[in-house]
Amino acid sequence: MRVITGYARGMKLRTLDGLDVRPTTDQVKESIFSIIQFEVEGARVLDLFAGSGQLGIEALSRGAQSVVFVDKSRAAVSVVKENLEHTRLAEKAIVRNEDSLGFLKLTKDVFDIAILDPPYGQGLITEALGYLPDVMSENGIIICETAKEETLPDAVSRFSKHKEYRYGKIKITVYRNKENDDDQSNLSGQF
Repeated sequence: MRVITGYARGMKLRTLDGLDVRPTTDQVKESIFSIIQFEVEGARVLDLFAGSGQLGIEALSRGAQSVVFVDKSRAAVSVVKENLEHTRLAEKAIVRNEDSLGFLKLTKDVFDIAILDPPYGQGLITEALGYLPDVMSENGIIICETAKEETLPDAVSRFSKHKEYRYGKIKITVYRNKENDDDQSNLSGQF
């Protein structure tokens, strides 16, 4: 596992051991960042269910202003901190060792991009989506990685499902603000 591009390009990242650990593949990671490539620079990012932190670190490497990494596993938090030190990106990061849903309920932070990659099949994304609109900026983007058979809601508060992408057994679902999404649709229809 490595950082694909930007400041920390090519640096190897440590991953977690275990049967329930499933690092995002380089292909899927590259696809996620292609989707949001023009929105990462200067963004405040939330890496929820952070695992090794590779998605948040990729965002920092590509110019994100800051990333908050949240994971309830002490082992995961330790790996995130090690990876941040290795890539020299720790000064732009906050690492929280707590339950992701509890974090969403209590945080006063506001994010431009939220990346969710929890263990598959446990319903954690659907639960998290119930709290995310309260911590997202007006033009916020929510990116969810799930197994391809998992079904996510079409809309959550002011956010609607913008697009889904499939990569083998993995599905990426992108939510955007309904009003901004409608504006973009109208603009693209005028040309």
